[in-house]
Amino acid sequence: MATAQRRMGGAEWGYLLALGLAWGGIFLFNRLALRDFPPFTLVFLRLAIAAPLLLALVHAQGDRMPRSPRLWAAFFLMGLLNNALPFTLFVWAQQSISSGLASIINALTPVATALVCHVMTTDETLTRAKTTGVLLGVAGVIALIGPEALAGLGHAVFAELVLLLAPITYAFAGLWGRRFRALPVAVPAAGMVTCSALTMLPVALVHDQPWRLEPGIVAWCAVIASAVIATALAYWLYFRILKTAGATNLLLVTILMPPIALLLGAIVLGERFGWSAFLGLGLIFLGLAAIDGRALGWITRQAGRRRAAAPASSP
Repeated sequence: MATAQRRMGGAEWGYLLALGLAWGGIFLFNRLALRDFPPFTLVFLRLAIAAPLLLALVHAQGDRMPRSPRLWAAFFLMGLLNNALPFTLFVWAQQSISSGLASIINALTPVATALVCHVMTTDETLTRAKTTGVLLGVAGVIALIGPEALAGLGHAVFAELVLLLAPITYAFAGLWGRRFRALPVAVPAAGMVTCSALTMLPVALVHDQPWRLEPGIVAWCAVIASAVIATALAYWLYFRILKTAGATNLLLVTILMPPIALLLGAIVLGERFGWSAFLGLGLIFLGLAAIDGRALGWITRQAGRRRAAAPASSP
């Protein structure tokens, strides 16, 4: 059965929502951590703390990490595409652009993924419903965060252009990660994050000289939260969804992240939002419903039954 062409079930939507919750606070975590940590060190610490947690999970579940050099090379490339490159791009760009604008650029990921998978696979091709749903979702993200976030476009053009590479690397990572479906879920997550941490270690040491830093408790808490919640837990969920739902459906999470971040801000911090936020939420849910297809299919079937049951008009 084609992975992406089938509709996601309740379990997949539940896992996707959980992943959105895990990743929803990452832009806030980055902002707090960047007060005391430079970008490369921040990315390295996030990965280095998460890696042993995932390796421990592998062993706790009774599994073992593979010894195949070819498989570890695949983990390395996955880590480069899904962690080292995009994480670095986001924390670097967030030094000069707003979290809202970064969120909008991140929400382009399912668009990039849908296009890449359409061109490079036979089982995750674009459908009219999926295209409509993704575009509605992106429009919803812009309305949710507020059109004023787009007012920042052009103020840091180089950072914005560079950050556009992140959705592309995420798209190719989702495609590359399909090869790990036969493995237990925690194994590729642990392999990918371990390889990413090893990749970032020399970069952080040479560029940032982290032994000179004196970070505060808030920055450390932000790093630990991003490692435990937004990396270790999140990547277990990531590979769990990828295994059953496909790359295109998986990366719908980037559309879910902004509303979750907004709702968390309202619940935890008492933040208030205006009518544009409700419009954005509505567009996002309409987009997700279009992608899922069940609601539209039910409406179409009901309309068909009514037409069939209606008495024929007299000549």
